[in-house]
Amino acid sequence: MNAERGTPHEGHRPRARSLLRLGALAVAVAAASVLVALAVPSSPHALQQLRGGSQPAGALIFVAAGAGLTLALFPYPVLAAASGLLFGTAAGASVPIAAETLGAVAALLIARRTGAAPLSYIGGPRLQRLLDSVGQRGFVTVLYARILPGVPRGIANYAFGMTPVRPGAFTAATALGTAPRRAHLRMRRSAAAPQTDGLTRPRRSLR
Repeated sequence: MNAERGTPHEGHRPRARSLLRLGALAVAVAAASVLVALAVPSSPHALQQLRGGSQPAGALIFVAAGAGLTLALFPYPVLAAASGLLFGTAAGASVPIAAETLGAVAALLIARRTGAAPLSYIGGPRLQRLLDSVGQRGFVTVLYARILPGVPRGIANYAFGMTPVRPGAFTAATALGTAPRRAHLRMRRSAAAPQTDGLTRPRRSLR
C-alpha cells in the first residue's frame, strides 16, 4: 500500500526536473542578455574596441566576441555595422556572418543538450510530431526564419535546438540567410547617408 501511494509522486519527479531544466535555460539566456545589454555598448563605433592586433587577428577576435554576443541575443545589425567600420567592405561583409553563424550554432547545441529532452518529455507525442516535422524540413524552415522579417533570430537559435534539425543544415541555412540580411542593412545605411558632390559638402536634393 505504501509503495502504491508513493508511485504518483515518483511520476511527478521527471516532469519537475524537466521543467527545472527548461526554466534554468530560459533564466540563463535572459540573464546573459541583460548583462550584455548593460555592459556592452550598442553603438557600432564603440564596438570597434573588439578588434585587436593585425587585421586577420582582429577579425578572429571579432568573430569570437560576436559569437558570444549572439548567444546573449545581441542585435546583429550593430555587429554588422561595427564590422564594416573596422574591416572595410570585403572583410566587413564576411566577418559578421561568421560571428552570427558560429553563435547561432553554439546556441543550437546548448539548447539541444539542455532543453530538447525535457521539452519532448513535457510536450508529449503531439508536440514531438510537430518538432519532427520541423526537423524533416530543417534547411528550408531555418532559411525562412532567417529571411522573413520580424523573426527574433537569437530566440530562434535556441528554439531550433529543441527540434531535431541537423546542425549541418542549420549552419548552411543560417549562413545563407544571413548574407542577404547583411546586404540589406548595408543598402539601408547607404541610403541613409548624405550624398556628397565629391568634395566635403552634402549635395542638396532637388525639389
